[in-house]
Amino acid sequence: MAKLKLKSGDQVVVTAGDHKGSEGKVMRVFAEKNKAIVEGVNMVKKHEKPSAASPQGGITEKEAPIHISNLSIVDPKDGKATRVGYRMEDGKKVRFSKKSNQVL
Repeated sequence: MAKLKLKSGDQVVVTAGDHKGSEGKVMRVFAEKNKAIVEGVNMVKKHEKPSAASPQGGITEKEAPIHISNLSIVDPKDGKATRVGYRMEDGKKVRFSKKSNQVL
């Protein structure tokens, strides 16, 4: 399993596919499938049967997972996509933006 450079809570932009250009926050990462759920991106309609949680049932909209190769972290300085690097700072491993060299 490869090391993922995304974490929950990261602000990301979609770089490829139907939702290219959309921005959102990573809600959940599925490392074993190399996918992530991004808030407000890749919305799908799900038909739900009535249950205790939703007594009415019906059609609900929810986010579907999107492959992490189509996501890129947003640079905190200029708000555009950037790649992620790692370095040691004060004996701690930190992620940084390759574009602006800022710690993420």
